[in-house]
Amino acid sequence: MEELILGRRAAVLVVDVQNDYCHPEGALGLGGADVSGVRDMMPNLHRLLAEARKQKVPVIFIQTFHEEATDSEAWATRSAGKSAAVCRTGSWGAEFFEVQPEQGEFIVNKHRYSAFVNTRLDSVLRTLQIDTLVVTGVSTNVCVESTARDGFMLDYHIVLLKDACASYSREAHEMTLQNIEEYFGTVTDTPEVIQAWEYSRKAAALR
Repeated sequence: MEELILGRRAAVLVVDVQNDYCHPEGALGLGGADVSGVRDMMPNLHRLLAEARKQKVPVIFIQTFHEEATDSEAWATRSAGKSAAVCRTGSWGAEFFEVQPEQGEFIVNKHRYSAFVNTRLDSVLRTLQIDTLVVTGVSTNVCVESTARDGFMLDYHIVLLKDACASYSREAHEMTLQNIEEYFGTVTDTPEVIQAWEYSRKAAALR
């Protein structure tokens, strides 16, 4: 973990922490999805972001927008059409939930599950010379996993934080953790990553 977090150039990805996915009154919450996992993971995400900013670790926010220009016929049929109203461009539901990018931080807009499909994410990461992605957000088994998989396929090291991402069922969340650990990266938690950053800061202060 120290090699991945400290020995390489890492960035934090915050995937789809938006009202429609996270807020009880968002589209998924009103549709019956259990968003309690989001509530449980938000304190961990806030702690992670605070420490990343202290350490000058780049933070990249992934924000989904859906609109007619990108709603292909195939895409519109996802979830049996139940997702048609989710994160529409310009809506409250598409706004960030309890997090906001700070000055100098990046927002990458996406229109599919993976943050790498038809976006500028790879270009931003290459420009920053990033090779490790600390992946957080929602939902674990859909957009987070899709992004992590595609990142691995593009030769990024993947570190998935099990307590800073959430799904709408515990089973789905756990299945993704197992899949990532076995095939696509490393699964850990925020205390381990924060501890590594704190160690680095203390070591630098003693030099």
